[in-house]
Amino acid sequence: MKNASQLILPAKDVRGSVNLPGDKSISHRYAMLAAIAQGPSRLSNYSTGADCASTLGCLSSLGVKWERKDVLSNAIEVQGTDLTLTAPTEPLDCGNSGSTIRMLSGILAGQKFVSEMSGDESLARRPMERVIKPLTAMGANIESHDGRLPLHIKGGNLKAIDYEMPVASAQVKTCLLFAGLQAEGETHIVETLRTRDHGEVALRAFGADVDSQLLDRKWNEVRIRGGQRLRGIEATVPGDISSAAFFLCAAALFPGSQLTLPNLLMNPTRASLLDVLMQVGLEISVTRLQDIHGELVGSIQAQGRRLKGIRISGQTSAALIDEIPVLAAIAPYTEGGIEVHDAKELRVKESDRIASIAINLRAMGAQVEEREDGLSIPGGQELHGAELQSFGDHRIAMAFSVAALRAKGETLIHGSECAAISYPEFFSRLETLVKR
Repeated sequence: MKNASQLILPAKDVRGSVNLPGDKSISHRYAMLAAIAQGPSRLSNYSTGADCASTLGCLSSLGVKWERKDVLSNAIEVQGTDLTLTAPTEPLDCGNSGSTIRMLSGILAGQKFVSEMSGDESLARRPMERVIKPLTAMGANIESHDGRLPLHIKGGNLKAIDYEMPVASAQVKTCLLFAGLQAEGETHIVETLRTRDHGEVALRAFGADVDSQLLDRKWNEVRIRGGQRLRGIEATVPGDISSAAFFLCAAALFPGSQLTLPNLLMNPTRASLLDVLMQVGLEISVTRLQDIHGELVGSIQAQGRRLKGIRISGQTSAALIDEIPVLAAIAPYTEGGIEVHDAKELRVKESDRIASIAINLRAMGAQVEEREDGLSIPGGQELHGAELQSFGDHRIAMAFSVAALRAKGETLIHGSECAAISYPEFFSRLETLVKR
């Protein structure tokens, strides 16, 4: 559906339970590792988003056989190739998915054939030099258009490197771990700001030996030895905590609201969202916590309270990079406002998210200060309904559907179809929770 618009009406309360689709970050990684493992893998609750479908499409073009096994559980079965992929006969279309192109490039860098990776207009604007430089240092031959798409990758014999990441990015870290799996020697990666660790956890789930060590409160190092072989697994992808952010923020808008989210990802490198929401004022309790293939999974019960302000910066900004848009969208409704610092990475997402947030908040009548690396949004404001743009960015479309729930009057979000990139069912699920 092209150029769709979503009408959002004001709400009085948010109440109910939602089973969330599989976490995008884990779905991407599980599918890629299943493709290069030995034997089959069955992955239940695989993400329904278009980005994760792009990963499956690329894997098909590389000779990987997979099929859907159960529609109700969103299960897929992937036949592993034991790191023996097939040269694609046409460019690999990554769609809108930066995760697909960056992480899959690490696998392709070790394959002895030439491949081309492309994507849509939005993806073509995103920087790829951050994976090109280290993969080239490992021995891959990569050509690009001034550090952007398309990428032409001539893979081959890789050698391990020691690499200190200049930009905090879990996608880049995972890319280098996937390349390191195929390299001669031990690849050593140092992060100056720790990012989500789904790559390390997934590799261990598939049987790889990956060593990670938090050096202090910020610095983190990861090591992987080349030449290891993976084995297929049977796993259920936990509910996507980034998708949960929208429903939790919706509940936070209304004192007394009641929300239950079962089987939710609780990975410590992602659960900063819950810490921040509790600081803002949402009451959260966690039950049924368990370890599944190295990932913590639990159920959440949330209840709305009065919203306070907060400052988001440093390590927290890196950990919340996907959730900042919806936190910023509800900032005017807090008592003390929300300040975001050290989040320049938002400028090079599916849209310039800092600019997109500021434009839409102003359209709703909010005061907001835009900075190069963040935003300052005063609290105690009342917003009105407006015609807003998604800017082709799924997280912007969903974030402002939440902000609109407490605005005065109707809000129309143009380009709302982009929500399907991560969560096709989002608007229908939100409607089931809203009470008017």
